[in-house]
Amino acid sequence: MSDSARSGAPWEEFGRGLRSWRRRSGLTQRQLGLIVGYHHSQISRLEAGLREPPPGLVHRLDAVLGAGGELASLAAASHGPGGGAPHEPRRIPLDQGLFTTPPGDEADDARAVWDGLPWPAALPAEGLVCPLHDNAGCTTPDRAAAPELLARLTAAAPGHDELTAMEPEVLHALTGFLACVIRGALHLSALDGTAATERLLRGVVRWADSVHTTGRTPYGQLRIAAQYAQVAGRLRMRRGQSAVGMAWFGHGLRWADAVHDLPARATLLSDICALVRLDDDPGPTLGYAEAIGAVDTRRRWIATLSHLYQARGYALRRDGVECRRHISSARRAFARLGRDDGLEAPWLTGAEGEMRVESAIGGALRDLAAATGDRATARRAVEAVARSRAQLSPLMRDTHLLLTLRLADGWACAGDPEAAVALASPVLDEAAGTDELLVRAELDGLHARLGRDWGAVSQVVDYQDQLVDLGVRGAGRGLPEFASRAQRLRTR
Repeated sequence: MSDSARSGAPWEEFGRGLRSWRRRSGLTQRQLGLIVGYHHSQISRLEAGLREPPPGLVHRLDAVLGAGGELASLAAASHGPGGGAPHEPRRIPLDQGLFTTPPGDEADDARAVWDGLPWPAALPAEGLVCPLHDNAGCTTPDRAAAPELLARLTAAAPGHDELTAMEPEVLHALTGFLACVIRGALHLSALDGTAATERLLRGVVRWADSVHTTGRTPYGQLRIAAQYAQVAGRLRMRRGQSAVGMAWFGHGLRWADAVHDLPARATLLSDICALVRLDDDPGPTLGYAEAIGAVDTRRRWIATLSHLYQARGYALRRDGVECRRHISSARRAFARLGRDDGLEAPWLTGAEGEMRVESAIGGALRDLAAATGDRATARRAVEAVARSRAQLSPLMRDTHLLLTLRLADGWACAGDPEAAVALASPVLDEAAGTDELLVRAELDGLHARLGRDWGAVSQVVDYQDQLVDLGVRGAGRGLPEFASRAQRLRTR
């Protein structure tokens, strides 16, 4: 008879195993709870052997802690006879629900997306590593051969056995294509690769399903699926479609968790946090921001992201002390980024990394100034956003719009509406015509602040006239709502 059976706690052995794997991973009970979506008190009860873990949670814990199926084996053994063999293969069981995707239109030609854009000769590219070999320096298929490889995924009756026979080449082609989308659609705003990205993503998920039915974990397929889901969600945000974007982020998170891809989990949580923050609710913002940090307490780039998002959450809560503390922590973590951080998150290193960090710090300080009316904080926000904007490539148009509007809003919070209008007026037409969620949020905040606090200033009156004129000329382009808002502000 086992010790756990004699003690009357059938889950005691599972609890000891869970505690051991959690400590090996360097996580507290609270951090593990944040990752898997359970309160830390429930994690404590599991480790004490006081409750039976739900099967879905067992598999999730196996994946998150890298236990390789050991926790599932312990749980099966705890059931006793008929409960499952304790020495089953160490393949992580996957929920069949992993292989579903949101519905959508798949009519698109992927080749049109990369026409005119540089095809990466090797991986990593645009921050994407090989889903099979990480940073090993894999070569991608020849540009001319890639379309045929990708077409196999989206065929009406794809030959998944044939796909699996050439698995590395197909996964390399998928990664190369996604690098083109990131460069062309997200960085340069030169194209919209939404339909092509989602079409290929659905093909990858069908392929993963077929691999899973053979008894093999579709590791590479789910890793690249998580990356595609993140890009698909960001592209939907550019269209102003927050619900669809959140759905893709959620799917990506499940795929990343299934194969224990910590970097993908951290960046997906960052995107979710950015969407949640648009609701101006500090509670969920801080919850997701803390969850980012709990993904891996040893990776400094993850700590940097977590502190930046926590700073913005505390700004919404009007907690200046905590906001500034997390800003200082983010800067310290960023200054200590090393080679390994650069391999996993190259977009958070060098000039681009400084641009992202100072942009987030400027956003947090601006939010804090807007909430508290502290003009000294607003001036510090202006300084941070100006530093970020100075690092920006002129080709990153959406980011340029966002930072220009954020800088203008910083000046409005600092008591200089003339400077705010001088910055915003030249880009008003372009900004008012975009569907990009983050840009629209900055524009809405600036309009509200100018109308509420500075509506009698002559430059602001002229700015509102410009806005009304844009609404008249932009009929059918989504601008009348801006014009009506400006008209309301003028009559207050």
